[in-house]
Amino acid sequence: MTEFLGFALLGYLLGSLPFGLIFGRLFKGVDVRDHGSGATGMTNVLRTVGIKAAILVLVLDMSKSVIAILGARLITESPSIEVAAGVASMIGHIWPIFSGFRGGKGVAPGWSGLFPLSPICGIVATLVGVPIIILTRYVSLGSIIGAISGTGLLVVLSLAGQTSGVYAWYGFLGGIIVIARHKDNLSRLVKGNERRLDIPKGIPTIR
Repeated sequence: MTEFLGFALLGYLLGSLPFGLIFGRLFKGVDVRDHGSGATGMTNVLRTVGIKAAILVLVLDMSKSVIAILGARLITESPSIEVAAGVASMIGHIWPIFSGFRGGKGVAPGWSGLFPLSPICGIVATLVGVPIIILTRYVSLGSIIGAISGTGLLVVLSLAGQTSGVYAWYGFLGGIIVIARHKDNLSRLVKGNERRLDIPKGIPTIR
């Protein structure tokens, strides 16, 4: 139980690192939470600060859950602790203690966390989500469908015994978190007034 709580806390603290806020201030001296969607993820950083900052934020936000999960695997070899660390990194990213509990929408760490748990699920989420974003220019739509695809497949593979059964919890909880965080986007998509994103050539976008 001590290791479980310890790695959950580590995952939360890693997730709480406010890279979007940091690079917003370093590159343009702005608080990205006061602009656009108010989120600190890549999409709002791209709109508010620019491509270079957005790429840095994406890479670092994705590293949060990977470091948390691989660290848990290396030290404990416990799938349950891996899942706890990964989910906690998503929670920290969304409600970061270091920036007033105002963060992103959990997509970057949730997406990247699929790769160490089941690489095929991470690949599927990427191959489904990124093209949707590029073709429709709706980051939210690609994020939601990509998340459903990757996490749903992880649940199926876990229940089928193709990977640890415990990993199903990451798929289940991660999918719910991402969808719940996009409820306003879903409403705007239905109403037809969701904001599109102009994507620079060759640059994938994630929120």
